[in-house]
Amino acid sequence: MGEETRKRAVVTGAASGIGNAVARRLLDEGCEVLAVDIDAGRLAALGAEGCATRAVDVGDPDQRQALAEAADGFDYLVNSAGIIRIKPILEVTVEEWRQVQTVNAESVFFLCQLIGPRLRPGGAIVNLSSSSAKLATSTDVAPYAASKTTILSITRSFSYALAGRPVRVNAICPGIVETEMQDRFLEHVATHKNTTAAEFDAQRKKGVPLQRGASPEECAGAILFLLSDEAAYMTGQAINFTGGLVNW
Repeated sequence: MGEETRKRAVVTGAASGIGNAVARRLLDEGCEVLAVDIDAGRLAALGAEGCATRAVDVGDPDQRQALAEAADGFDYLVNSAGIIRIKPILEVTVEEWRQVQTVNAESVFFLCQLIGPRLRPGGAIVNLSSSSAKLATSTDVAPYAASKTTILSITRSFSYALAGRPVRVNAICPGIVETEMQDRFLEHVATHKNTTAAEFDAQRKKGVPLQRGASPEECAGAILFLLSDEAAYMTGQAINFTGGLVNW
């Protein structure tokens, strides 16, 4: 791929989990990747593999603006940065609520607003939502679920706002994906259910038609499809990636 045709992508939350898998996959596909995360230390491995890296707190407006300026003329934006706070719904504080919404929803809205119009015509955005946006399987992650539901609306709105450029905007709703965030959730819930993380994990996977979770790499493959020209007629969609757990 020549320099003039080489695609350029911004991936937030790239230090771990799905974001990390997406950054690596895009790099393998010949893209120029700007890997973004608040954890500069964990970005180092991606830097060593050829990604440009940038430590950014996506919850900070000034840092979002600086990132947008650095991403001028790029082709893709993958909003994968996110946090989870696991706490009984009746005990969630205003500060905890705001922290989750700021990182998970506010950052997606304003990065779409700031970077979307700067993407080259024919570009694409993929926002990371979750099956939690459609299912209430655990009320201990209610602020997280609310933020991921908000992302669906943000995606629909920007798909209209950016269609004339044209830049496509879609969301993906992963279910059980084997990430560190998932591990923390399992440990927390297992403690409160008087079981082990492994036993709880096995129990909930029985409710998945495919009887398993996904790897971050599998999810990255679906995201690459949404970015690619193969999905050129898709925008404003929320694609389930749940092994059949969610069918709407």
